Amino acid sequence: YSISIGSAPLSTSSTKQETPPSPPSSSPPSIIPGIALSAITATAGFGIASLITASTSIPLSGIPTSILLGMAINNTIGYTKSTFQPGITFSTKTILQGGIVAVAAKLSFFELMNTGASGFPVVLASVGAGMLYIPMAGKLAGLPLEMTLLLTAGTSICGVTAITALAPAIKASNRDIAVAVANTVAFGTVGMLTYPYLFHTLCPTPEAVGVCLGVSIHDTSQVLGSAMSYKEIYGEEMALKAAAVTKLTRNLGLMMAIPGLSYLHASSKSHDKDDDSDDSKSHTTETMSGLVSFQKYVPPFLVAFLGMSTLRSIGDYTFANEAAAAVTDVANMSSSHQMFQQTMGFLGNDVSKCALGTAMAGVGLSTSMDSLKGVGWRPFAVGGSGALVVGGTGFMMSSLVM
Repeated sequence: YSISIGSAPLSTSSTKQETPPSPPSSSPPSIIPGIALSAITATAGFGIASLITASTSIPLSGIPTSILLGMAINNTIGYTKSTFQPGITFSTKTILQGGIVAVAAKLSFFELMNTGASGFPVVLASVGAGMLYIPMAGKLAGLPLEMTLLLTAGTSICGVTAITALAPAIKASNRDIAVAVANTVAFGTVGMLTYPYLFHTLCPTPEAVGVCLGVSIHDTSQVLGSAMSYKEIYGEEMALKAAAVTKLTRNLGLMMAIPGLSYLHASSKSHDKDDDSDDSKSHTTETMSGLVSFQKYVPPFLVAFLGMSTLRSIGDYTFANEAAAAVTDVANMSSSHQMFQQTMGFLGNDVSKCALGTAMAGVGLSTSMDSLKGVGWRPFAVGGSGALVVGGTGFMMSSLVM
């Protein structure tokens, strides 16, 4: 029967209501296959680099080799994007940031001061020259801002490590990263092979040679390789020590350069948005919110990077003070100090190497050769001239102070 209320009948007959079909379960794609592919590619890349180094006696870093191998895989046999891309993206973002934090375990202010930093003025001048020149040259050459800043960090500070540290902070594309790394590999390798002979002719002392090698060559492995070559050719241990200390001093510039370049990037982007908009209120809002936009300029992983370096520095300082005070429990102190150093060494060497290698292999696996078409000669002109400015400034400054 039915009951009418007004003109709308309400049926009370027992009818079977149809339930809508439940939506298909959409579980998030697994990141494991992509991470595994990136890790395997990185392992193979480091293996190839080791074979090349052993057969040619030319030090070669496994990180750029991993990038090149990843690019070769992506542009030849390829892989199923839906299966592997989520994990590859995770590698190039999260794992990369973890590797950058681990690098900071090697950066100790106290260790630097304890070893001696006679080349500090040379480092300051050469890094400063690169940080000023390359952004201007990149702008004149019409390069993308992100590519210019990656070239600035890689050429002025410490090669691939600086590039990988800055890239996530400025959201650089895989294309920009690949071009910046190519600059580091190309010009760093040229310097590694030629600068030992050049500076032997130009510099008055082996220590000056080591300092010039430390500021002129991009990557840490390239610096140590050139200094080792100089030691073997000319029998001067001092050049190797000076190069290592100078490169460590230069690497510490990461803690200032990355926040500075990140701020420059964010400020430039904000300025461009203001130029495109006639709404003055939006500019006022952007300015007023400056105090709460700290994360935009200094990402969380960079805060962790600074915290890790501070932890390493405090630990070294604390143990050094205990040793100076002749603590009674010397055995326990030595054991604790050794454990601390081993932990920091494991993070700074093993963990960072594994994480950065996996991340850079992921960058290669995400880079298509089509995206590099049209890059042209301009990035390499900027990178090459920047390398000459950094190295030339270092040489001139060393001639004045050493």
